Amino acid sequence: MSQPKVSIIVPTYNVEPYLRECLDSIYRQTLKDIEIICVNDGSTDGSLAIINEYAARDERIVVLDGPNGGYGKGMNRGLDRATGEYVGIVEPDDFVALTMYEDLYAIAAEHDLDFVKADFYRFTRAENGDMKLIYNHLDKTDAWYNRVFDPSHEPESLRFIMNTWSGIYRRSFLEEHGIRHHETPGASFQDNGFWMQTFVYAKRAMIVDKPYYRNRRDNPNSSVKDIGKVYCMNAEYDYIEDILRKDSDLWERFKYMFWVKRYGNYTFTMSRIDPSVYPEYCERFREDFTRARDLGELDESVFSEKQWRDLQTILSNPSAFGRQYRRRRKAKELYRSSVDAARRFAGRTLR
Repeated sequence: MSQPKVSIIVPTYNVEPYLRECLDSIYRQTLKDIEIICVNDGSTDGSLAIINEYAARDERIVVLDGPNGGYGKGMNRGLDRATGEYVGIVEPDDFVALTMYEDLYAIAAEHDLDFVKADFYRFTRAENGDMKLIYNHLDKTDAWYNRVFDPSHEPESLRFIMNTWSGIYRRSFLEEHGIRHHETPGASFQDNGFWMQTFVYAKRAMIVDKPYYRNRRDNPNSSVKDIGKVYCMNAEYDYIEDILRKDSDLWERFKYMFWVKRYGNYTFTMSRIDPSVYPEYCERFREDFTRARDLGELDESVFSEKQWRDLQTILSNPSAFGRQYRRRRKAKELYRSSVDAARRFAGRTLR
């Protein structure tokens, strides 16, 4: 059998309600020369049975079954098994357009790319099956699309929306730089380190302004909604920082944007953890960024005015920032609930 053009990794853990839609969108791809690597990470529902059912009907599907070891370990098992020229990732509660891998492979091959990524949709589904789609642009400036660029010398490219699944990566590039996921047991957000490594090491990349990937936002078991994992993001950015600091030139190029990215993900963490742990979390926030300030690694010019203002509050009075963030979060929640109520009322009126 010839080398597949793309290996698609599906890291699977307890996603039975969504898995068939995901696998249907992959095995029906217009690009037929693919392999589909389903990594079952100790699922306790019917996920493994579904994977085996699909594998029985399609020889391109490879099943890797094992005990639960966490997202990073599962993804690394898939990467180690992949044989394709390029590698893609599909989360098992998401799905993709049928032409995604044919189109992206053609772009990557034509331009000899280390990776190519595309815009995407986030979606939710109502009880009646209706989908609500929200278009997400990787680049908010529209300045980077459809041209080859060198991410390893473009720190500004770290401002793109962070995801690992809306594109494909040259496997030899991943192997050359040893790019893998962090394997902290039980942790979440282990895709951040993988994403960061692809950008700081890649020489030829492209982003395209067409959405292929559909990213679900109504799975109650998503790690994004797990309010119990308080310090996962902190551990992930400690891991990323260790990688970058090993190469002094790399660190000098990316250190300012690294701290912006870290700041954004710490504040994201505050949007999902329980407010009762804000005092403790904000103190850890302050400790990390005080270290950055004292090392001269914070550059006001790369932060927005609001980010920089909030950061000064964190550095001087983390308790006050925690109280401010709690009020902002409550206001947002009240606004969302009022909008949802208005939509429900409008729906009843129309009926």
